[in-house]
Amino acid sequence: MRLDDWFLTLEERGNPHSGIDAHETSRDAWTEGNDVSFLIDGATYFSRLMEEIAALEAGDQVRFTDWRSDGDERLGDDGPTIRSLVVDTCRRGVDVRGLLWRSHSDRLAFSAKENRRFGADVTKAGGQVLLDERVRRGGSHHQKAVLLRHPSLPERDVAFVGGIDLCHGRRDDGRHRGNDQAIKLDERYGPRPPWHDVQLAVRGPAISDLDRTFRERWEDPTPLNYAGLARSWTSKVMLRDRIASALPVALADPPAPGGHAVQVLRTYPARRPPYPFAPSGERSVARAFVKAVRRARTLIYIEDQYFWSIEIAEIVASALRLHPELQLIAVVPRFPDKDGRLSGPPSRLAQARAIAVVKAAGGSRVGIYDVGNEAGTPIYVHAKVCVIDDVWATVGSDNLNRRSWTHDSELSCAVIDSEKDSREPLDPAGLGDGSRKFARDLRLALWAEHFGCSPNDPALLPLESSTRLWEAAGRERDAGADLNDRAFGSSSRVRSHEVAPIPRASRLWARIAYRLIFDPDGRPIALRMKRRF
Repeated sequence: MRLDDWFLTLEERGNPHSGIDAHETSRDAWTEGNDVSFLIDGATYFSRLMEEIAALEAGDQVRFTDWRSDGDERLGDDGPTIRSLVVDTCRRGVDVRGLLWRSHSDRLAFSAKENRRFGADVTKAGGQVLLDERVRRGGSHHQKAVLLRHPSLPERDVAFVGGIDLCHGRRDDGRHRGNDQAIKLDERYGPRPPWHDVQLAVRGPAISDLDRTFRERWEDPTPLNYAGLARSWTSKVMLRDRIASALPVALADPPAPGGHAVQVLRTYPARRPPYPFAPSGERSVARAFVKAVRRARTLIYIEDQYFWSIEIAEIVASALRLHPELQLIAVVPRFPDKDGRLSGPPSRLAQARAIAVVKAAGGSRVGIYDVGNEAGTPIYVHAKVCVIDDVWATVGSDNLNRRSWTHDSELSCAVIDSEKDSREPLDPAGLGDGSRKFARDLRLALWAEHFGCSPNDPALLPLESSTRLWEAAGRERDAGADLNDRAFGSSSRVRSHEVAPIPRASRLWARIAYRLIFDPDGRPIALRMKRRF
């Protein structure tokens, strides 16, 4: 298998101004020799993160980016809190630097106060956490990554990348009873919303690409709270929380401990003033998905918070029309996180249209599902995962919408394992790529959680019968289904997804609000006109 059949080449990334592909040993737009593991759900991630940070010593380094950080969020049932863990780490002589989105007002249900408070506490302890508003108007910094570097022991370096913020609501486990430090979602998720998510733990040379991603943002000379000329001028006068102290010299690539090829993918919008490292933006997240989908032959498996962009639906639909055996399975939240009179119609209308596009192309080969816990409470699916033909897998911060592909900052990792999986089917796509162990294990682990069975259940392996399997599992909650037809009995959490109808009177304004507010376009005008990313 050629990795560039799946991964973007240097030219295909489309951003020669970034140093992300300046590797020590190759001129590829990816690294090989990494060791990547997946961490399903927040409790698993927080436990691992707590263990790794607690082991840091004086002279080690922490680098993190986040959309929202709640300092009082407990990483375990008995603590510590994120604030106490990071503050103690600073006091041990660890070099801690963080970039948090400055955020919109808390009155709009965002996280300005929380990010500001956590940043101040860490900076007071000797680290430096900056609030970064260098975004396109109406956008956000949505990257979620933690890098732990050990200058004297680089083999211990590890990076965590995915969809999980360091904040309330995320510390749920496979039972999905929710985080006791809850966030407020639509009332149908209950007072303690169950939360499903995925993070990656990465060791090896790919850490240098993630480090460069952090370093490029940190060293951007644009004022951190730039939001127009007047505010920029005020910032220069007030010198307020915008001075980034110099980073130490970049460390060498960590050693190669495994057999995973990793491509680090980002989104940055075209904006003014431009990012020095992406003056026309970067859309490698979008381009990587498009390239991988075009190689799909048997199964595209998606977990996504939204799945509501017509442009993205049409990309998948084109593949479904071209390859008559190709199937699509997508797992989404049962309800939008905010489903009020103003917030609900735009998101429901957009998702209904996207689902209609892929179903028109694939018919019975398309299945859209949501999941609930044993009490019947819907689980909020916040994961951003795609697995194609048990070969290529990606996990990150980006959702399948135009905002994530063009407008906000995003960060993801695509992974291809050098190790073939020995279980049938050996080559589900029939292209000679085989099935790869990482992608298959990730898919099986996610399906096992949703079906309430073991990842070793042989019923999960065949890809060609995926839609039939999910359809049968989805009937489990139908009281009229024959027990003999139930794929996994009462343990299945799967339910066919239905989008609540949008009143006719709301459709016009909802469509406008969706395009301008919910899912804006951050591409240069020439790419918009060409409908390319």
